[in-house]
Amino acid sequence: MAEGDELTDEALARLVQQGDTERFGDLVARYEPKLLRYGRKFLAGREDIQDIVQDVFLKAYTNIRGFDPARSFSSWIYRIAHNAFVNQLRSRAKAPYLLGDADAFIAHPSYEEPAIAERDTAIIREAVQAGLDALPPLYHEVLILYYLEELSYKDIADVLQVPVGTVGIRISRGKELLRRDLPAHLQTLV
Repeated sequence: MAEGDELTDEALARLVQQGDTERFGDLVARYEPKLLRYGRKFLAGREDIQDIVQDVFLKAYTNIRGFDPARSFSSWIYRIAHNAFVNQLRSRAKAPYLLGDADAFIAHPSYEEPAIAERDTAIIREAVQAGLDALPPLYHEVLILYYLEELSYKDIADVLQVPVGTVGIRISRGKELLRRDLPAHLQTLV
């Protein structure tokens, strides 16, 4: 076990604030894979996601004194990443979102013929991807954060800076819009 593994994120951030700058590397090690995955889902097809995530860490390090260790570090760093990704989307043409795992949205029968199941999965994945791409940003953001990044309602509320109830409403409405826009024969699967 590495030296910083037993400390919470908030404790590590507090140490960095107190001048132990090497502890920031522990936070980077914990969050880099998560933020890269989030970036790949948020900015599908972009080759500069690694650079954007590095900028997120630079911004986090620069602003670490403003972090309140009584709050969640996870929400704080995801908020910085979210803002960076949104800024990238605004600065360039909108890229399609990659759907990491259609199973997060779609129920599957327990067994089917493999060739048929594979074809159906591809059709469903394509339909769900198209549906996500068509959703307004306030709905696809919460669906990505909840289903693909597996953040809690509270953490999503912190990231998006909205009330927790708003997160629940947006997830519910986003799922409903996604279902509505799917072809009729796929609506029962989602």
